[in-house]
Amino acid sequence: MVMLAIVLLSLAASDPQPPPRAVFEQPPVAVEPEGPVEAVLLHPLFREPFVCGDHAAGEEAIAGDALGTDCQIIGDTRGAGRGFGRLYRTDGKRNEDWYSWGAEVLAPADGVIVGLLPNPRVNEPGTRGKPPAGLLQIRTPGGAVILMAHLTDFAVAPGDSVTAGQVVARVGNNGPSYAPHVHVGASRGATPLQIRWDQKAMGATP
Repeated sequence: MVMLAIVLLSLAASDPQPPPRAVFEQPPVAVEPEGPVEAVLLHPLFREPFVCGDHAAGEEAIAGDALGTDCQIIGDTRGAGRGFGRLYRTDGKRNEDWYSWGAEVLAPADGVIVGLLPNPRVNEPGTRGKPPAGLLQIRTPGGAVILMAHLTDFAVAPGDSVTAGQVVARVGNNGPSYAPHVHVGASRGATPLQIRWDQKAMGATP
């Protein structure tokens, strides 16, 4: 019995952790906002300096993608970049070259995890993978849903409550992505929201 217990414990220790349970709320087709676009103020995604490129109105059809933004960490702000920062070291041909790769991703808002979809595949930089992306969906107390995509190493599970600034995952390079980054979109129902970053929180994030 002792030997059997030892064997079972050994097997349990050697088994990889099971993947997180997949839950996904399919976003609706986005509607064109009437009048000024409602903005949502979000906590910064990273502790490190980062830049984002926005999706213009009409560029993406699905809520969560529409009016979304793609964010990457910049590094070497005092080195070869001469103050402007760089997205990657060397030639960027490896995921490990990118400053974003494997970085901790922070919850952009208080809320509840209503969607988590893992994707263990890893793209090579410059090669676009196939959907779906590894993603999280957070429903805020105000009813907005924040979608974050191309994530890996999730630190939360469906149904968890999260606080803005809490570590929820790490930056991956999976799904329809060419390089390590995080896509962020926000919507209320079918209405996409304009993302604004809390610059005061940026200054306070350790």
